[in-house]
Amino acid sequence: MAARGVAGRAGAVRPRRAGQYGPAGPGQYGPGGPATHGPGAPYGPPPRRGLFGIEPSPPPPRPFRGLLAFLVVEIVFLGSSFLLALGLGEVDSAQEVLLAIVVPTILAALTCVVWTRVFGSGPVADLGLRFRWEDVGIGLLIGVAGLFVTIPAALAYLYLVGPDLTTSVGVAFEGIRTTWPVALAVMVGVVVVAPVCEEIVYRGLLWNAIAHWVGNRWVVFVLTTAVFALAHLEFLRAPLLFVVALPLGVARLLTGRVTAGIVAHAVNNFLPGLALALMLVGAFPAV
Repeated sequence: MAARGVAGRAGAVRPRRAGQYGPAGPGQYGPGGPATHGPGAPYGPPPRRGLFGIEPSPPPPRPFRGLLAFLVVEIVFLGSSFLLALGLGEVDSAQEVLLAIVVPTILAALTCVVWTRVFGSGPVADLGLRFRWEDVGIGLLIGVAGLFVTIPAALAYLYLVGPDLTTSVGVAFEGIRTTWPVALAVMVGVVVVAPVCEEIVYRGLLWNAIAHWVGNRWVVFVLTTAVFALAHLEFLRAPLLFVVALPLGVARLLTGRVTAGIVAHAVNNFLPGLALALMLVGAFPAV
């Protein structure tokens, strides 16, 4: 009887499933791990892979009133620009021009972050503000590749439009000379601050705001690129700005995050930023 009871209990033990305690099967953690994807998996479907094996970030988990947020951000940007213009009066130094350009841009990006924290799920989910090292390489690659499109486009557009094709930043610094430290600070504003803040606003906030209403990501890509070009309020340069912004949208499209777009944007702004710094110290002729 004792032997039979032991045998009965042994027979009551259910056979081990493949991958439960031994080598893992497909879609499992590893040796002995539970399934992570597929039917009955505790963590839902497998992560979606994009082009070239890049894993894009998921869309925002819930609405965050993105279009209203973008309107508020634009009001903050324009309002702070107006107040700075009143406070500074006639701008005649590189420091004052830099302040007038950088402060509204930073305030606009900070408004995006605060809005998503108060009304949404935070900047990681709602803005795609998630850092991954692969985004740095992707951004560099897209930024450098984009120069082969944007530089010929700029030269061709300059040939068609003529000397009237000037940037608002270039006009603001026209005729001003300063020291190397200030010139380098201006370059940092153009190459670092502007890409970070503008990508948060346009490829972060606006992108997800439009994506909430438009399912086709290519339509989102075109719309955000067009708004970016028009929002600079340089309507003569708007077609060129649209072309310049295409690689930045591609970076966002591939990764689902703004980091790659920031890096690509910085690459795009590096040469203009360097030329501006050299112009401010008198080492490069004004154009």
